[in-house]
Amino acid sequence: MPSLPVRGPAVRDLGLPLPPAGMRLLRRGRPLKRWRYVGVYGPELMLCAGEARVGGLPQRWWAVALPDGRLVERTSSRRIGLDLSTGRVLAAGRGLSIDLELDEADGVEVVSEDGGGYIWTRKQAGVPVRGRVAALGGVWDFDGPLAFVDDSAGYHARHTRWRWSAGLGRAAGGLPVAWNLVEGIHDAPKASERTVWVDGEPLEVGAQPFAEDLSSVGGLRFTPWCEREDHTNRWLFRSDYRQPFGAFAGELPGGLALELGHGVMEWHDVYW
Repeated sequence: MPSLPVRGPAVRDLGLPLPPAGMRLLRRGRPLKRWRYVGVYGPELMLCAGEARVGGLPQRWWAVALPDGRLVERTSSRRIGLDLSTGRVLAAGRGLSIDLELDEADGVEVVSEDGGGYIWTRKQAGVPVRGRVAALGGVWDFDGPLAFVDDSAGYHARHTRWRWSAGLGRAAGGLPVAWNLVEGIHDAPKASERTVWVDGEPLEVGAQPFAEDLSSVGGLRFTPWCEREDHTNRWLFRSDYRQPFGAFAGELPGGLALELGHGVMEWHDVYW
């Protein structure tokens, strides 16, 4: 296997099977884990939609969060009216309708070693999004760079644990900013997935400590609106998961003051 980690365009020179190409469902006894997560983070409404597969077994979810603490969500191994094909987010059911178009780009790619296997991720931030969301008795129209996309796949260690934060906003002075911060996965000192985007330009940043209670990461303070939570125990698969939506204040890595910021914190402890 090539020397890892690798970040950026050189990922495509590694000679490893990576999305969008097919990957084997089993490698050296480890099942393929892959997921696609789309978040839309704004001051009036936030949402996420995702699909994950572990060894071919699916799980799908969507959630819509409001600043007053209301949350509507669904998680299932069934289709649940969700379409996450490239450039689209479509979902319907239980008084909810999501119809969004995304202008996706190349993003930031990273390949890391994980307990003898390799894992891949691509993060896109500030993705332009257009469309409409109807939920919780209201209707919201979107037309702007408010989306975050996480595509990941690989042969992760049997026990994987991470903390993660993703968000969008603007810095003092009005520049659009976004961030992707993590510990526990793709978190090498160099060639990590940790990224801050300033006016669309990605910059890798150093490690940022997470508070145990997810109240902060680095110089960012977090105020939650509401929270997705899941605790699953299915024989060989066990997962404990928290992902609160909320607002951020403080400073981004490098000392850039944040004027406005919204997004998520996350803690995940999984045996897969």
